[in-house]
Amino acid sequence: MPLKKKIIDFLGLKKNILALLSMVILVGLGEKMAERFLPLYLMALGGGAFSIGLLNGMDNLLSALYSFPGGYASDRLGYKRALFLFNLISMAGYVIVILFPYWQAVLIGAIFFISWTAISLPATMDMVSRVLPKNKRAMGVSLHSLVRRIPMALGPVIGGAMIGIFGETKGIRLAFIAALILAAVSLAMQQIMIEDGKGKTGKDKASASKGFSLISPALRNLLVSDILVRFCEQIPYAFVVIWCVRVNKITPLQFGALTTIEMATAMLVYLPVAWLADKSSKKPFVVTTFVFFTMFPLILLFAHSFWIMVIAFIIRGLKEFGEPTRKALIMDLAPEDRKAATFGLYYLIRDVIVSIAAFGGALLWDDSTLQYIVEKIGMGRSLLPFVQSVASPKANFIVAFGFGVLGTLYFALFGKDLGKLTYSSSLNAKEK
Repeated sequence: MPLKKKIIDFLGLKKNILALLSMVILVGLGEKMAERFLPLYLMALGGGAFSIGLLNGMDNLLSALYSFPGGYASDRLGYKRALFLFNLISMAGYVIVILFPYWQAVLIGAIFFISWTAISLPATMDMVSRVLPKNKRAMGVSLHSLVRRIPMALGPVIGGAMIGIFGETKGIRLAFIAALILAAVSLAMQQIMIEDGKGKTGKDKASASKGFSLISPALRNLLVSDILVRFCEQIPYAFVVIWCVRVNKITPLQFGALTTIEMATAMLVYLPVAWLADKSSKKPFVVTTFVFFTMFPLILLFAHSFWIMVIAFIIRGLKEFGEPTRKALIMDLAPEDRKAATFGLYYLIRDVIVSIAAFGGALLWDDSTLQYIVEKIGMGRSLLPFVQSVASPKANFIVAFGFGVLGTLYFALFGKDLGKLTYSSSLNAKEK
């Protein structure tokens, strides 16, 4: 077999997969040029910790609310038409942020552009599971995750450079203009290159009514541990850039470089792990990635110089060690004819719950969020003295670390997968 053919077969590079990866680079580059610096943009426009916490909580909540409709739309419309629709929604959000430079408008626009990753992921996973054979799913998901890290690595560097040249407000608005242009190019490309994946008809359309029955006991255990670990990730998530740039005084360009280091680390481990995971049990890889999730906030707490932050962000990159494997495990444990809907339902449940933790991160960071709630709504006054006494970046990072420990231990004790059998044999055994 020619070397080129061997490489294509090893990576699962079908035509639709190549088109998908091109789309991911274009949309992702524009998105990450601006999205990573949104907390700085909100503060520059007059929003405080409250607006940052609201953005992060809204991000998780909307990601959850969009995930199940995204999976259902993919099952009904087919992934090509679903991706077209999702791209248009994202572009509408960019237009709002570009035209209206107010922090309230940024939050409104985010309702739309936050949607792309969340609402398109079930369709993306559906495409991978339909196009690739079962023994290549982990490789397909890993390749998607690897390529997605290219814009995640380059985007913040470009965005940080634009902030350095034009300032926080103008630089980030220009980044959103670039994101809109790249999304439009992607919209045209995906319609030309991606072959249509037909949606399901008849009874299959109504099968979304199966609801929680799509989540098997094994998948439920993964979901519980994933929720706890995502608490660990999301409690400090929106404040990482504030900790690095505002508290410890590194430059936006240096922060962009840290993100590049994170993504490069992730990219180095994706393909070897995918190859191993497709040939062995997935559980050890998922446990390992949960350990890295847990370590990041603890190490970042002690990172007061750029070079210590480099170590922290290498650890953060290593948290992707088993993330594609976790997604492939969800697809393995989902019903064979309802994978997109099950994937969307999984993320719906997970991110609705995790959105509470994301907003709670603002309460742990300082007392300004609770003061805002007391002033505007008149609630929480009795909690104010307690929050003032404990709220700090240290409290934020330590609480996050605690949730990571709980989630990792839960999956280590109760998590399951399909074992070391081949996919076909394991599925046949289940059917018998």
